[in-house]
Amino acid sequence: MIITQTPFRMSFFGGGTDMESYFREHGGAVLSTSIDKYCYVNVRHLPRFFDYSTELAYSRIERVTNVEDIMHPAIRNAMQMMDMHEIRLDYEADLPARSGLGTSSSFAVGMINAFYALKGKYADKKKLADDAIRLERVLCNEAGGWQDQIAAAYGGLNKIVFNADGYEVLPVIISPERKAQLNDNLIMFFTGFTRLSSDVQSVNAGSVKDKDEKLARLSKMRDLVDEAEQILVNRSSDLSEFGRLLDQTWQLKRRTGSLVSTDTIDELYEKGIKAGATGGKLLGAGGGGFLLFYVDKDRQESVKKALSDLLYIPFRFETGGSRVIHFTPESYEPADKA
Repeated sequence: MIITQTPFRMSFFGGGTDMESYFREHGGAVLSTSIDKYCYVNVRHLPRFFDYSTELAYSRIERVTNVEDIMHPAIRNAMQMMDMHEIRLDYEADLPARSGLGTSSSFAVGMINAFYALKGKYADKKKLADDAIRLERVLCNEAGGWQDQIAAAYGGLNKIVFNADGYEVLPVIISPERKAQLNDNLIMFFTGFTRLSSDVQSVNAGSVKDKDEKLARLSKMRDLVDEAEQILVNRSSDLSEFGRLLDQTWQLKRRTGSLVSTDTIDELYEKGIKAGATGGKLLGAGGGGFLLFYVDKDRQESVKKALSDLLYIPFRFETGGSRVIHFTPESYEPADKA
Protein backbone atom coordinates (compact mmCIF):
# COMPACT_ATOMS: atom_id res chain seq x y z
CA MET A 1 0.00 0.00 0.00
CA ILE A 2 1.20 3.48 -0.90
CA ILE A 3 -0.09 6.83 0.40
CA THR A 4 1.17 10.08 -1.08
CA GLN A 5 0.65 13.59 0.27
CA THR A 6 0.79 16.40 -2.28
CA PRO A 7 0.35 20.10 -1.50
CA PHE A 8 -1.86 22.59 -3.28
CA ARG A 9 -0.24 25.72 -4.64
CA MET A 10 -0.89 29.42 -4.24
CA SER A 11 0.13 31.45 -7.30
CA PHE A 12 0.98 35.09 -6.66
CA PHE A 13 2.31 36.48 -9.96
CA GLY A 14 2.79 35.49 -13.59
CA GLY A 15 -0.20 33.20 -14.10
CA GLY A 16 -0.93 32.88 -17.82
CA THR A 17 2.71 33.27 -18.84
CA ASP A 18 3.18 29.55 -17.98
CA MET A 19 1.05 28.58 -21.00
CA GLU A 20 3.24 26.74 -23.48
CA SER A 21 1.72 28.62 -26.40
CA TYR A 22 2.97 31.84 -24.77
CA PHE A 23 6.29 31.07 -23.10
CA ARG A 24 7.86 29.12 -25.99
CA GLU A 25 7.87 32.40 -27.93
CA HIS A 26 7.86 35.13 -25.29
CA GLY A 27 9.24 33.53 -22.15
CA GLY A 28 7.34 33.40 -18.88
CA ALA A 29 7.68 33.26 -15.12
CA VAL A 30 5.53 32.72 -12.06
CA LEU A 31 6.02 33.34 -8.36
CA SER A 32 4.18 30.82 -6.23
CA THR A 33 4.26 28.77 -3.05
CA SER A 34 2.85 25.49 -1.86
CA ILE A 35 0.67 25.54 1.27
CA ASP A 36 -0.26 23.11 4.03
CA LYS A 37 -3.46 21.98 2.31
CA TYR A 38 -3.02 18.60 0.69
CA CYS A 39 -4.51 15.87 -1.40
CA TYR A 40 -3.90 12.23 -0.49
CA VAL A 41 -3.74 9.33 -2.93
CA ASN A 42 -3.91 5.81 -1.53
CA VAL A 43 -3.01 3.03 -3.98
CA ARG A 44 -2.66 -0.74 -3.59
CA HIS A 45 -3.08 -3.75 -5.80
CA LEU A 46 -6.62 -5.11 -5.76
CA PRO A 47 -6.96 -8.73 -4.58
CA ARG A 48 -8.39 -11.04 -7.25
CA PHE A 49 -11.61 -11.87 -5.41
CA PHE A 50 -13.94 -9.62 -7.38
CA ASP A 51 -15.63 -9.53 -10.76
CA TYR A 52 -13.77 -6.29 -11.52
CA SER A 53 -10.02 -5.64 -11.59
CA THR A 54 -9.82 -1.93 -10.76
CA GLU A 55 -11.64 0.12 -8.13
CA LEU A 56 -11.46 3.90 -7.92
CA ALA A 57 -12.91 6.18 -5.25
CA TYR A 58 -12.86 9.95 -5.76
CA SER A 59 -16.04 12.06 -6.05
CA ARG A 60 -17.61 8.89 -7.45
CA ILE A 61 -16.81 5.17 -7.34
CA GLU A 62 -15.77 3.26 -10.43
CA ARG A 63 -15.31 -0.49 -10.72
CA VAL A 64 -14.08 -1.73 -14.09
CA THR A 65 -12.43 -4.72 -15.68
CA ASN A 66 -10.68 -2.88 -18.48
CA VAL A 67 -8.60 0.24 -17.94
CA GLU A 68 -10.04 1.67 -21.16
CA ASP A 69 -13.46 1.80 -19.49
CA ILE A 70 -12.37 4.17 -16.70
CA MET A 71 -14.34 7.41 -16.94
CA HIS A 72 -11.88 9.65 -15.09
CA PRO A 73 -9.55 10.81 -17.89
CA ALA A 74 -6.50 11.52 -15.73
CA ILE A 75 -6.64 8.15 -13.97
CA ARG A 76 -7.31 6.28 -17.22
CA ASN A 77 -4.47 7.96 -19.07
CA ALA A 78 -2.05 7.71 -16.12
CA MET A 79 -2.68 3.99 -15.77
CA GLN A 80 -2.12 3.48 -19.48
CA MET A 81 0.97 5.71 -19.49
CA MET A 82 2.55 3.80 -16.59
CA ASP A 83 1.17 0.34 -17.43
CA MET A 84 -0.78 0.01 -14.17
CA HIS A 85 -3.25 -2.82 -13.64
CA GLU A 86 -5.40 -4.32 -10.89
CA ILE A 87 -5.35 -1.44 -8.44
CA ARG A 88 -7.53 0.19 -5.84
CA LEU A 89 -7.15 3.96 -5.70
CA ASP A 90 -8.66 6.33 -3.15
CA TYR A 91 -8.47 10.12 -3.31
CA GLU A 92 -9.27 12.69 -0.63
CA ALA A 93 -8.33 16.31 -0.12
CA ASP A 94 -8.31 19.13 2.42
CA LEU A 95 -9.97 21.58 0.00
CA PRO A 96 -12.58 21.28 -2.77
CA ALA A 97 -11.64 20.64 -6.38
CA ARG A 98 -11.93 23.31 -9.07
CA SER A 99 -11.13 26.07 -6.59
CA GLY A 100 -8.06 27.79 -8.06
CA LEU A 101 -5.33 26.06 -6.06
CA GLY A 102 -4.15 23.63 -8.71
CA THR A 103 -6.06 20.71 -7.19
CA SER A 104 -6.28 18.61 -10.35
CA SER A 105 -2.55 18.91 -10.97
CA SER A 106 -1.74 18.08 -7.35
CA PHE A 107 -3.84 14.95 -7.78
CA ALA A 108 -1.99 14.10 -11.01
CA VAL A 109 1.41 14.52 -9.32
CA GLY A 110 0.35 12.56 -6.23
CA MET A 111 -1.13 9.74 -8.31
CA ILE A 112 1.99 9.43 -10.48
CA ASN A 113 4.17 9.47 -7.36
CA ALA A 114 2.06 6.66 -5.87
CA PHE A 115 2.24 4.60 -9.07
CA TYR A 116 6.04 4.83 -9.16
CA ALA A 117 6.24 3.82 -5.50
CA LEU A 118 3.89 0.88 -6.08
CA LYS A 119 6.26 -0.29 -8.82
CA GLY A 120 9.18 0.07 -6.40
CA LYS A 121 10.69 2.97 -8.35
CA TYR A 122 11.86 6.42 -7.28
CA ALA A 123 10.87 9.49 -9.27
CA ASP A 124 12.53 12.82 -8.50
CA LYS A 125 10.64 16.10 -8.42
CA LYS A 126 11.38 16.98 -12.04
CA LYS A 127 10.23 13.55 -13.24
CA LEU A 128 6.97 13.92 -11.31
CA ALA A 129 6.35 17.41 -12.72
CA ASP A 130 7.23 16.42 -16.30
CA ASP A 131 5.05 13.31 -16.23
CA ALA A 132 2.10 15.26 -14.77
CA ILE A 133 2.45 17.96 -17.44
CA ARG A 134 2.47 15.30 -20.15
CA LEU A 135 -0.53 13.58 -18.58
CA GLU A 136 -2.72 16.67 -18.30
CA ARG A 137 -1.63 18.76 -21.25
CA VAL A 138 -0.88 16.06 -23.85
CA LEU A 139 -2.67 12.81 -23.00
CA CYS A 140 -5.78 14.42 -21.49
CA ASN A 141 -5.53 17.43 -23.86
CA GLU A 142 -6.62 19.84 -21.11
CA ALA A 143 -6.03 23.56 -21.59
CA GLY A 144 -3.77 25.21 -19.04
CA GLY A 145 -0.23 26.04 -18.05
CA TRP A 146 2.64 24.19 -16.43
CA GLN A 147 3.03 25.93 -13.07
CA ASP A 148 0.58 23.80 -11.07
CA GLN A 149 2.32 20.49 -11.71
CA ILE A 150 5.74 21.97 -10.97
CA ALA A 151 4.64 23.67 -7.74
CA ALA A 152 2.95 20.49 -6.48
CA ALA A 153 5.99 18.33 -7.23
CA TYR A 154 8.69 20.68 -5.91
CA GLY A 155 6.94 22.50 -3.05
CA GLY A 156 8.23 25.68 -1.45
CA LEU A 157 8.32 29.36 -2.37
CA ASN A 158 9.74 29.57 -5.89
CA LYS A 159 10.16 31.62 -9.02
CA ILE A 160 9.59 29.27 -11.95
CA VAL A 161 11.05 30.56 -15.21
CA PHE A 162 9.77 29.28 -18.56
CA ASN A 163 11.48 29.52 -21.93
CA ALA A 164 11.80 27.73 -25.26
CA ASP A 165 13.85 24.97 -23.59
CA GLY A 166 11.37 24.25 -20.78
CA TYR A 167 11.52 25.54 -17.22
CA GLU A 168 13.78 26.18 -14.25
CA VAL A 169 12.75 26.22 -10.59
CA LEU A 170 14.50 28.94 -8.56
CA PRO A 171 13.80 28.97 -4.80
CA VAL A 172 13.18 32.43 -3.37
CA ILE A 173 15.72 32.82 -0.58
CA ILE A 174 14.45 34.98 2.28
CA SER A 175 14.88 34.84 6.05
CA PRO A 176 12.48 32.65 8.04
CA GLU A 177 11.26 35.77 9.87
CA ARG A 178 10.43 37.65 6.67
CA LYS A 179 8.77 34.58 5.18
CA ALA A 180 6.66 34.18 8.32
CA GLN A 181 5.68 37.86 8.14
CA LEU A 182 4.56 37.41 4.53
CA ASN A 183 2.54 34.36 5.51
CA ASP A 184 0.97 36.19 8.47
CA ASN A 185 -0.12 39.10 6.25
CA LEU A 186 -1.89 36.90 3.70
CA ILE A 187 -5.47 35.80 4.41
CA MET A 188 -7.68 33.64 2.24
CA PHE A 189 -11.44 33.18 1.80
CA PHE A 190 -13.48 30.64 -0.13
CA THR A 191 -16.01 32.30 -2.46
CA GLY A 192 -18.23 29.23 -2.59
CA PHE A 193 -17.97 29.07 -6.37
CA THR A 194 -16.00 26.36 -8.17
CA ARG A 195 -15.19 25.95 -11.83
CA LEU A 196 -13.07 23.77 -14.12
CA SER A 197 -9.85 25.62 -14.86
CA SER A 198 -9.45 24.12 -18.34
CA ASP A 199 -12.94 25.36 -19.30
CA VAL A 200 -12.10 28.89 -18.13
CA GLN A 201 -8.77 28.78 -19.97
CA SER A 202 -10.43 27.63 -23.19
CA VAL A 203 -13.08 30.37 -23.15
CA ASN A 204 -10.68 33.09 -22.10
CA ALA A 205 -8.27 32.17 -24.89
CA GLY A 206 -10.80 33.36 -27.43
CA SER A 207 -12.54 36.11 -25.50
CA VAL A 208 -9.94 38.86 -25.95
CA LYS A 209 -10.10 40.15 -29.52
CA ASP A 210 -7.02 42.36 -29.41
CA LYS A 211 -4.11 39.92 -29.39
CA ASP A 212 -1.49 42.65 -29.01
CA GLU A 213 -3.31 44.04 -25.99
CA LYS A 214 -3.42 40.61 -24.35
CA LEU A 215 0.28 40.03 -25.03
CA ALA A 216 1.10 43.42 -23.50
CA ARG A 217 -0.84 42.52 -20.34
CA LEU A 218 0.89 39.15 -20.06
CA SER A 219 4.26 40.84 -20.52
CA LYS A 220 3.49 43.21 -17.66
CA MET A 221 2.30 40.33 -15.51
CA ARG A 222 5.61 38.59 -16.22
CA ASP A 223 7.54 41.71 -15.20
CA LEU A 224 5.69 41.83 -11.87
CA VAL A 225 7.25 38.48 -10.98
CA ASP A 226 10.70 40.03 -10.84
CA GLU A 227 9.41 43.12 -9.00
CA ALA A 228 7.72 40.97 -6.37
CA GLU A 229 10.79 38.78 -5.94
CA GLN A 230 12.94 41.84 -5.30
CA ILE A 231 10.52 43.06 -2.64
CA LEU A 232 10.79 39.69 -0.88
CA VAL A 233 14.57 39.32 -1.00
CA ASN A 234 15.40 42.97 -0.22
CA ARG A 235 15.15 43.27 3.55
CA SER A 236 14.84 47.04 3.37
CA SER A 237 11.70 46.82 1.20
CA ASP A 238 8.30 47.29 2.79
CA LEU A 239 6.39 44.02 2.46
CA SER A 240 3.21 46.03 1.92
CA GLU A 241 4.51 46.68 -1.59
CA PHE A 242 3.95 42.97 -2.24
CA GLY A 243 0.26 43.55 -1.52
CA ARG A 244 0.12 46.54 -3.86
CA LEU A 245 1.64 44.44 -6.62
CA LEU A 246 -1.00 41.77 -6.00
CA ASP A 247 -3.64 44.41 -6.75
CA GLN A 248 -1.79 45.39 -9.94
CA THR A 249 -1.59 41.83 -11.21
CA TRP A 250 -5.27 41.24 -10.39
CA GLN A 251 -6.35 44.36 -12.30
CA LEU A 252 -4.32 43.13 -15.27
CA LYS A 253 -5.50 39.55 -15.04
CA ARG A 254 -9.20 40.31 -14.73
CA ARG A 255 -9.04 41.92 -18.19
CA THR A 256 -7.36 38.94 -19.89
CA GLY A 257 -10.61 37.03 -20.38
CA SER A 258 -14.37 37.25 -19.93
CA LEU A 259 -14.54 34.47 -17.34
CA VAL A 260 -11.71 35.61 -15.08
CA SER A 261 -13.99 37.61 -12.80
CA THR A 262 -17.69 38.18 -12.18
CA ASP A 263 -19.73 41.03 -10.70
CA THR A 264 -20.01 39.09 -7.45
CA ILE A 265 -16.27 38.49 -7.22
CA ASP A 266 -15.58 42.15 -8.01
CA GLU A 267 -17.92 43.19 -5.20
CA LEU A 268 -16.24 40.84 -2.73
CA TYR A 269 -12.82 42.08 -3.72
CA GLU A 270 -13.84 45.71 -3.24
CA LYS A 271 -15.24 44.89 0.19
CA GLY A 272 -11.87 43.49 1.19
CA ILE A 273 -9.98 46.53 -0.10
CA LYS A 274 -12.32 49.03 1.56
CA ALA A 275 -12.01 47.14 4.85
CA GLY A 276 -8.24 47.56 4.88
CA ALA A 277 -6.57 45.08 2.54
CA THR A 278 -3.56 46.50 0.68
CA GLY A 279 -4.21 44.28 -2.34
CA GLY A 280 -5.25 40.83 -3.38
CA LYS A 281 -6.34 38.57 -6.19
CA LEU A 282 -8.53 35.65 -7.13
CA LEU A 283 -6.44 32.50 -7.17
CA GLY A 284 -6.39 30.28 -10.24
CA ALA A 285 -7.74 30.72 -13.75
CA GLY A 286 -10.78 32.69 -12.57
CA GLY A 287 -14.51 32.46 -12.16
CA GLY A 288 -14.50 31.34 -8.53
CA GLY A 289 -12.46 29.58 -5.91
CA PHE A 290 -10.41 31.46 -3.32
CA LEU A 291 -9.80 35.15 -2.76
CA LEU A 292 -6.40 36.04 -1.35
CA PHE A 293 -5.67 39.37 0.35
CA TYR A 294 -2.53 41.01 1.71
CA VAL A 295 -3.60 42.68 4.95
CA ASP A 296 -1.49 44.19 7.75
CA LYS A 297 -2.15 42.45 11.06
CA ASP A 298 -3.96 45.41 12.63
CA ARG A 299 -6.55 45.45 9.83
CA GLN A 300 -7.22 41.74 9.45
CA GLU A 301 -10.19 41.59 11.81
CA SER A 302 -11.85 44.38 9.85
CA VAL A 303 -11.40 42.48 6.58
CA LYS A 304 -12.65 39.23 8.11
CA LYS A 305 -15.74 41.04 9.41
CA ALA A 306 -16.43 42.63 6.01
CA LEU A 307 -16.21 39.19 4.38
CA SER A 308 -17.91 37.26 7.18
CA ASP A 309 -20.28 35.62 4.69
CA LEU A 310 -17.28 33.79 3.21
CA LEU A 311 -15.38 30.89 4.74
CA TYR A 312 -12.00 32.02 6.11
CA ILE A 313 -9.24 29.48 5.44
CA PRO A 314 -6.08 29.74 7.58
CA PHE A 315 -2.94 28.31 5.97
CA ARG A 316 0.83 28.09 6.30
CA PHE A 317 3.50 27.84 3.63
CA GLU A 318 5.06 24.40 3.18
CA THR A 319 8.30 23.25 1.56
CA GLY A 320 8.12 19.51 0.97
CA GLY A 321 6.22 19.05 -2.27
CA SER A 322 4.75 15.66 -3.13
CA ARG A 323 5.98 12.85 -0.91
CA VAL A 324 5.26 9.24 -0.03
CA ILE A 325 4.05 9.23 3.58
CA HIS A 326 3.28 5.50 3.81
CA PHE A 327 4.97 2.60 2.06
CA THR A 328 4.13 -1.05 2.60
CA PRO A 329 5.74 -3.35 0.00
CA GLU A 330 3.43 -5.72 -1.82
CA SER A 331 4.09 -9.04 -3.54
CA TYR A 332 2.45 -8.70 -6.94
CA GLU A 333 2.63 -10.68 -10.15
CA PRO A 334 0.74 -9.57 -13.28
CA ALA A 335 -2.32 -11.70 -14.04
CA ASP A 336 -0.73 -13.38 -17.06
CA LYS A 337 2.15 -14.55 -14.85
CA ALA A 338 0.18 -15.41 -11.73
